[in-house]
Amino acid sequence: MNKLLIAFLFFSLVSCNQSDIDTTDSHSITGQWRGVLQSPGGELPFGIEITKKNGIYSTKILNGPERVDTSSTTFENNHLQISMSWFDAIIEARMIDGGRKLSGTWTKTTSGKNKSSSLPFTASRNYEYRFQQELKQPKDTPVTGSWKVVFSDENSDSKAVAEFSQQGQIVNGTFLTATGDYRYLAGVANDGKLHLSAFDGAHAFLFKADIDGDKISNGHFWSRDSYHATWTALKSDDTSGYLQNSWEMNKATGKVKFTFEDIDGKLVSLTDERFKNKPVLINLFGTWCPNCNDEAPVLAKLYDQYHQQDLEIIGLAFEFTQDIQRDKKQLAIFKKRHGINYPLLLAGGNDKSSATKVLGFLDKVKSYPTTLFLDRNHDVVKINTGFSGPGTGEYYTQLVNELEEEIKKLLN
Repeated sequence: MNKLLIAFLFFSLVSCNQSDIDTTDSHSITGQWRGVLQSPGGELPFGIEITKKNGIYSTKILNGPERVDTSSTTFENNHLQISMSWFDAIIEARMIDGGRKLSGTWTKTTSGKNKSSSLPFTASRNYEYRFQQELKQPKDTPVTGSWKVVFSDENSDSKAVAEFSQQGQIVNGTFLTATGDYRYLAGVANDGKLHLSAFDGAHAFLFKADIDGDKISNGHFWSRDSYHATWTALKSDDTSGYLQNSWEMNKATGKVKFTFEDIDGKLVSLTDERFKNKPVLINLFGTWCPNCNDEAPVLAKLYDQYHQQDLEIIGLAFEFTQDIQRDKKQLAIFKKRHGINYPLLLAGGNDKSSATKVLGFLDKVKSYPTTLFLDRNHDVVKINTGFSGPGTGEYYTQLVNELEEEIKKLLN
C-alpha cells in the first residue's frame, strides 16, 4: 500500500507541475491583445493583432488608426516571437495563465556597439481599451485642436505643435517638431488628465499631463527606458511660424564630395559616370529612424517616377553600431522593405557631430533624415531637414508635394 501511495503522489505531483507550465501550443495565439511595456513612467499600452493564414502567423501593432507591420511572427511551445527586423527589435514572450496572458521582453539595438534597450512586456487577451482610465467612464475633458508645446529636459528646451482629435474621451494625434513627429499617438482624456502612447517597434512613447481649459501642465514624456522630459502647452488657433521651417534649417558649406561602400562592398562616388550632368538627391538617413522609414517609400516612388527623366538619388546611411556586416544587413532589409532601386551607402555612425565631420559639406547634421537637392552641376540648391510622417495628416501631404515640386524644378 505504501508503494502504491508513493507512486500515486509522485504522478499527481508531476501532473500538477505539467499543468502549471505550458509546453505545447495548447492555446491559440490569434486574435487581439492589449500589450503593455513597463515604462519608467508606468504602463505604456498598445494593441496587438495576430492572425494565421496557411500556417503562417503575422502581427500588426495598433496605435489608433495606425496598423504597424512586423517582419515575422513565430509561436511554438507557447513561446511567441514578434520580430521587427528593420528596427533590429523583437518581442519575446511566454503564454501563461491558461492562455490568457503573455509575459516577456521587448528588446531593441540602440546606439553604440553591442548596446540594446529593453522593457518588460505583458499582454492580455482582447483589446477593448488602451488605458485603464477608459474603464472609469468619468467626465470627458476636451483637448481637440492645436497646441503650442514646450518640451524641457536636462539639456535644453524645444518646441512642438500638438494636433489632437477626440471622440468622447478617446484621443488621437501627434506632436510635430521642426524635424519630424512623434508617431501616431492614441489615448484618453478625462477628469482633467491626458494619457497618450505609441509603440512602433523602434519607439516606445508615453505621455501624461494635466488639462485645465486651454492650458496643459505637469506634462511628462518617457521614451523607451532611457529618456524623460517635461512639457507644457497652450491651445492656439494659429501655430504658423511657431516651428522653424524645415527648408531653412541647414546650409551647405562646400562642394558635395564623398566615396562610400554600398551593400555589396562596391565604392560609389558622386563623381561616378552614372551621376554626371544629372540632378541628385542626397538622403542622409538611418534604418533605425522611424521618420526615415516614413520618408523612404516616398523617395522610392519619386525615384521610380522621375528616374527616366535623369533623377538620381543616393542614400547615405548612418547606423547605430560599428559592426559593418550587421549594418549592411540592416541596409539590405531596409532596401527590400521599401522597394528602393537607388544605391544605399554605409557612411558611418549615427552620432550627428561625427556625421558632420565625415561629410564636410553640411554646416551641421541636425536630424535624420536630411535631404540635399543637387542640380545638374551638383551644386546644392535646397536642403530639407527632417520629415513629417503620415501621422501628421495634412502636414505630411504638403511636404510630399513640396518634395515633388523641388524635383520637377531640378529636372527642368
